[in-house]
Amino acid sequence: MATSLLQPPSSSSTMTFSSSSSSLFTGSSHAAALRTLGFVDIDNSRARILAPCSVKCDMSESSNFPNGKPIIPVLNERTLPKFLESARAETAVSRNSNRLKLFSGTANPVLSQEIARYMGLELGQISIKRFADGEIYVQLQESVRGCNVYLIQPTCPPANENLMELKIMIDACRRASAKNITAVIPYFGYARADRKARRESIAAKLVANLITKAGADRVLACDLHSGQSMGYFDIPVDHVHCQPVILDYLASKTISSSDLVVVSPDVGGVARARAFAKKLSDAPLAIVDKRRHGHNVAEVMNLIGDVKGKVAVMVDDMIDTAGTIAKGAALLHEEGAREVYACCTHAVFSPPAIERLSSGLFQEVIITNTIPVTEKNYFPQLTILTVANLLGETIWRIHDDSSVSSIFQ
Repeated sequence: MATSLLQPPSSSSTMTFSSSSSSLFTGSSHAAALRTLGFVDIDNSRARILAPCSVKCDMSESSNFPNGKPIIPVLNERTLPKFLESARAETAVSRNSNRLKLFSGTANPVLSQEIARYMGLELGQISIKRFADGEIYVQLQESVRGCNVYLIQPTCPPANENLMELKIMIDACRRASAKNITAVIPYFGYARADRKARRESIAAKLVANLITKAGADRVLACDLHSGQSMGYFDIPVDHVHCQPVILDYLASKTISSSDLVVVSPDVGGVARARAFAKKLSDAPLAIVDKRRHGHNVAEVMNLIGDVKGKVAVMVDDMIDTAGTIAKGAALLHEEGAREVYACCTHAVFSPPAIERLSSGLFQEVIITNTIPVTEKNYFPQLTILTVANLLGETIWRIHDDSSVSSIFQ
């Protein structure tokens, strides 16, 4: 009962778009029972929604994927994670699509289609080509004059290709007299280059300048690596947190709150893990502390906190090569953790991430689809959650000049 995500086109291609209840949560907005998650199954290229009572897929099925099938539960159409639904109900938002246009780049077309489906809109018609010398050509195939345009394009690997494509899309919209241009960037590449240590570029600021100079009026981004990245833009930035999607999925599991401990894989992620733990009945927190006592000396990893006999949930904003989170998981097992889950928003999955994540250290690896995952990177422990409804709701609020932060309160 799983599915594959559509792969983005190769660099030489042309692309045209057209038309549960749980005891883990606390707080008044979480008191109502969480709705059951549905699943999408794509069989012979036909999608179908399984019954709401569907549960975790049977991983013993035969698989055509080289590393096994992932689980890909999705939010039911037109619904949000439960503790966002109350905020949505309290604030009436106009869903007038007049003068609203959605366009997708080639980086993550499946997510773009899901966002459009949630919003009840069609993606705008756009032609994106790669010339033989690698140059990118973008042509809008419908008028955007006087419209509020939303360009959906994560700057995920290949980061430079996707970033350049986004800038050319922005420029095309600006020259076509769009009223406002919002760059919807589910994954913001170069976000980790956010400070200067020693004769280094602050590439996050540079990229922010490039996007602004191209003509963007606003940026919508998900789980930036560091909060200060918002300040690098000289235009408004709406920062969407994807924790609700992951929390909603975890709530569908039968994990007792007394057995749970949230773990930060490094000291830098403590604030993120603490906020996550507060949503899980104020679960206890543990921290993996890495120390290097000298040059050419191996890292020493220490655990701050107690995980013995517990279900450990490791939380991070992204998984790249998975070195930090895999070493942390090994330490948690040594310290007596019963099970280890890994949760992150952005699955960069640079080699050798798949080998590390599928090695048996993790009960489950829970990610979102801000970055598309190709079939070759599927493995049985992988669960992919969609952020389409969350982004779609945010776009509606921006278009209606309504509060975005109220979604998360």
